[in-house]
Amino acid sequence: MTRFFALFLAVLVLLQTFSRELLVLDYQARKAEITRLFCVNKDKPRLHCNGKCHLRRQLGKATDTESKAPGAGFAKIKYEVLLSLTSFELGTKVIGYPKTVRFAPRVASCYAFSPVHGIFHPPTAQA
Repeated sequence: MTRFFALFLAVLVLLQTFSRELLVLDYQARKAEITRLFCVNKDKPRLHCNGKCHLRRQLGKATDTESKAPGAGFAKIKYEVLLSLTSFELGTKVIGYPKTVRFAPRVASCYAFSPVHGIFHPPTAQA
């Protein structure tokens, strides 16, 4: 159910994003029908309109709808964020791990466990 909901939301976002392209694809797929039903220049075949007037109107409506959307003005607002940089020191005490592990004296010299060691290390070159 969660995957279906996520897929549904993704499809909605893609439809909104590519709405103009979908209008052009619809025009290309049904060009003859759009020319026959909606073209205002049917009586002027030398203009070779072929329904482009209808496509222009549809794209204009889509642009007007996008500009009237409530979130359209947010992209034009400039945000200034002031960061307060303060230095602080993290404690080195890790809860739940003993300070020293003595399980085998020979292996103890070759083994050092640090939960941070696997994450924070310098990059290594791979040959």
